Amino acid sequence: MNALKNLATFSCFIIAILAVTRLCNAQNSPQDYVDAHNAARAAVGVGSIQWDDQVAAYAQQYANQRMADCALQHSGGKYGENIAQGGGDFTGTDAVKLWVNEKANYDYNSNSCVGGECLHYTQVVWRNSIRLGCARVQCNNGGYFIGCNYDPPGNYQGERPY
Repeated sequence: MNALKNLATFSCFIIAILAVTRLCNAQNSPQDYVDAHNAARAAVGVGSIQWDDQVAAYAQQYANQRMADCALQHSGGKYGENIAQGGGDFTGTDAVKLWVNEKANYDYNSNSCVGGECLHYTQVVWRNSIRLGCARVQCNNGGYFIGCNYDPPGNYQGERPY
């Protein structure tokens, strides 16, 4: 009887661990990043973006470098890039939402930002960017650094994103 009780307790423990693991990974998977980007792209008639492991490896390598300071400093690499930082349980989809919320500042007719930043948004919906890779790391200060890279890059002066 004692062995059965121990087995039941162990089973409950494993189920709880799996549930917590699933919650921790929620909104940070490659598909979560892709879905959040593609929802914004579809809203303006832009084709889908796809996850790319090579671009993701670049994003992860750079995010790892930001763990010490969580600084919002761009990598300066060959890809387009959006970066964000946040506290609490700042997720990948939270970061994409921040960037997409800049849509309110983008004026398509003048192809410019009005009333605030919009270049993160225009990179999300850049029609020629078709490959995506993102990474999220917890920084030494407890916050999170999230970066997404885009191939080919966007935000070329004088060109419209879509």
